[in-house]
Formats: sequence, C-alpha cells, structure tokens
Amino acid sequence: MSSSSVRIAPSILSADFARLGEEVRALEKAGADLVHFDVMDNHYVPNLTIGPMVCQAIRPHVQIPIDVHLMVEPVDAIIPMFAKAGANFITFHPEASAHIDRSLSLIREHGCKAGLVLNPATPLSCLEYVMDKLDMILLMSVNPGFGGQKFIPSTLPKLKAVRQLIDAHKQAGGQDIWLEVDGGANLSNIAEIVQAGADTVVAGSAVFGAPDADGGYSGIINQLKTKASAL
Repeated sequence: MSSSSVRIAPSILSADFARLGEEVRALEKAGADLVHFDVMDNHYVPNLTIGPMVCQAIRPHVQIPIDVHLMVEPVDAIIPMFAKAGANFITFHPEASAHIDRSLSLIREHGCKAGLVLNPATPLSCLEYVMDKLDMILLMSVNPGFGGQKFIPSTLPKLKAVRQLIDAHKQAGGQDIWLEVDGGANLSNIAEIVQAGADTVVAGSAVFGAPDADGGYSGIINQLKTKASAL
C-alpha cells in the first residue's frame, strides 16, 4: 500500500477543546483525511466526552469527513442526532445494540456510512451476516474509554483476518469496506499496522502530542503517511 493511500484520522479527543474550530481547520490544512470524533457515555465506557452539539459546531470548519465513533449504549436513539449534526461515518460497538442489522440500516437511512467497532476481545463472528451493510470496520487496538493507551499487539493478526474477510467479500461482488484501527498508533508501529491490512489509522496523542503540534500538524501527518509505506 502506498503512503498516499493510507488515511490518517486524528482523534480530537486529544485536541485543545478551548480552540476546537481552529484545531480541526489546522488538521485539514495539514493533510488529515478524516476527523475522528470519540463519543463516550460513562456507561458503555468509563468516561464522558462530547455529543452532537460539538459535532454540529465543528462541521462548518472542515470539508473532510467526520468519523463518529459511538461508545454509547444503547445506540439507536443517538444515531439520528449525529447524522443531523453532520457526521459522515457512524460506527458503534455490537455489544451496545440490541439489533446490529437494524442499527446499521438506521445509520444508512440517515445518509451516513455505517460501521462496526470491535473491541480487542470481541470475536469476528458478528461480522458474518452484516458484511453487505458495512462501509467501515474499526478494530480497537486498546480497550475503549481513554486516549494515550499502548497498542495491543494481538490486534495485528486480527487485522489480517479482517482484511481477508473484506477482500473475499469484495471478490464476491461486495462493496468497498474501509478497515480502520484506533488506539496507540504512532510512528513506531504504523508500518506494521498498515502491512497487516489497515487502510485508515486513528491517531490522537501521536498527532496532537508531536513537537510541532501547536497548529503545525503537517509534519507529523506526513511522517505517519511516509512510515506507513516503509515495510
């Protein structure tokens, strides 16, 4: 995979919330491909973050897609709110939905691309009967709830297995499905992550904690894309 084809999705969980509009504009200018938007409810995960009003507030500031990751339970009631707020992708955890197929359909009915998020210990079996409704599969490479965690190495073989599922689905005439990874990605491991099959990588502290992170994000984003094609 060439570096230009790897998508970088900085997570605003690590951004400066006092100047969020400025932050997302700087990300887009620096070459970010998506804005990753972490929604936590202090119920499904032990943290509380941001809701649809914040998504609506940043929507006018960027043209790139907003990638909303719902760590909430239940999910169905909040899906239309984020669609209305300007989300482009909405992903959720299968454990947080009573009817996975219905929740995926609901996302698409509201004009967004739909995806499932698998925690480190979540098996791949939940993907089997809904591949036709997926635009994205997001593998958590940390346990969800907090930024700044270390990458879990067992994610790599799991990535390879999901890449095989996606490729087989496409060869059978299915739609394109993005494979995203979230958690602990940085300059030291992004090449392995992409080699294992990821085409979209969430980066939070790796971007916002970089030496030039005071609005000058182009350096770190370019480095991540270059490293991604190193192996």
